[in-house]
Amino acid sequence: MTRYIGAIDQGTTSSRFIVFDRTGNTIAQAQREHRQIFPQPGWVEHDPIEIRDNVLAVIDESLRSADMKPSDLAAIGITNQRETTVLWDGKTGLPVHNALVWQDTRVDPLVAEFARDGGQDRFRAATGLPLASYFSALKLRWLLDNVPGARTRDLLFGTIDTWVLWNLTGLHVTDVTNASRTQLMNLATLDWDPALLSVFGIPRSVLPRIASSSEIYGTALGGVPVAGILGDQQAALMGQACFEPGEAKNTYGTGCFMLMHTGSVPIPSKHGLLTTVAAKLGDAPATYALEGSIAITGALVQWLRDNLGIIKQSGDIETLAASVPDNGDVYFVPAFSGLYAPYWRADARGVLAGLTRFASAGHIARAALEATAFQTMDVVRAMEQDSGIPIKTLRVDGGMVVNELLMQFQSDMLNTPVVRPATVETTALGAAYAAGLAVGYWKGLDDLRANWAVARTWTPSLDADRRGALAGSWKKAVERSFGWA
Repeated sequence: MTRYIGAIDQGTTSSRFIVFDRTGNTIAQAQREHRQIFPQPGWVEHDPIEIRDNVLAVIDESLRSADMKPSDLAAIGITNQRETTVLWDGKTGLPVHNALVWQDTRVDPLVAEFARDGGQDRFRAATGLPLASYFSALKLRWLLDNVPGARTRDLLFGTIDTWVLWNLTGLHVTDVTNASRTQLMNLATLDWDPALLSVFGIPRSVLPRIASSSEIYGTALGGVPVAGILGDQQAALMGQACFEPGEAKNTYGTGCFMLMHTGSVPIPSKHGLLTTVAAKLGDAPATYALEGSIAITGALVQWLRDNLGIIKQSGDIETLAASVPDNGDVYFVPAFSGLYAPYWRADARGVLAGLTRFASAGHIARAALEATAFQTMDVVRAMEQDSGIPIKTLRVDGGMVVNELLMQFQSDMLNTPVVRPATVETTALGAAYAAGLAVGYWKGLDDLRANWAVARTWTPSLDADRRGALAGSWKKAVERSFGWA
């Protein structure tokens, strides 16, 4: 049998294992959801043991579904929800607390405390990141301060990639893309920054070794090389074959995550974006990206379904939104836990603006969909300002890209073509690519470019005056959300 590449895709709501062939086609896959744990308002946790068990289960299920053996895999790659923080006992292998998920905001008081001395951007030059509850450093600090005896025990920290790899191979390793999301790695040295560890009160002994994104770390499943690690959004950038400066992708999921490749030099953002590592393939120099993270996009559709009950299934949103010809001047700013890029306003809260007696469920549904496109527009404009490179095409992936109304409106607001690739599993595919490159399954980036194909393109059809009016009203609505909390 032809050998394949496997990818573990450990996401915010589920774990998947997908097997790809040389052309990037999906051969087999399995998926299991895990619990979302909400101990208090603003707190979001996952059970690391449940995630570990689910990962092992989906590997087994996926291989069995295609009548494969582990030996049919040339390598395995890992991609993961990035900032989510796990702390476990290095001797027993047991977590000392549930994982603190990237969405968790319990460290907001710590954010304020550190921002008092130097401002929200005091660590941006070294890390590319503003002070925010989003990143791992303060989550780890909270665990060390709040788990009894944590600072006297032999504990290990990791983002989910490290936790999965440790359980598969016994190795305590992360890659540069995940390390760049901790706010503890220096973008210039690609190593843990002693000054940051001191400021945050983090002992280096708990931290994993930082490796490249594409190398053989160890073996699992009786001898299969584990050879690629990429944070989920960087994996999607690779899966979308965005390897040149100015090439960009947007992943539409629970939130939206847009990355623009910027080449071999990190570009500091002056417009509210994050500077992050795109990848480091083996011994080659690291490449960098600008990222705009949007907290609530697909989650807003879920909120309309679960909290308001105006739709029964998430897929119903498009039909309801299409029942009206436009948004009826209704705008929905989904700042449920503040706003991420490019605003970084923790004090913002959700706003539904422009309501009149004329407004209907259809207008609210349409405003909810359009909020995703408007937030993406804000990020695109910030990227173009920071980089000086116009985005000529936006490559899209994620669950919401099946929504034709949203994709057309996205193209209209950007005045740019929006392209959906033939392979929609771009995140897992990117992890597979990283692993496959490390073992010679693919020879180089040209092999990966050759695999990328277009399934659907949306082109702008909105006149400039209407686009400008919509953007202006959106900006007014966003400003109304500030200063609420």
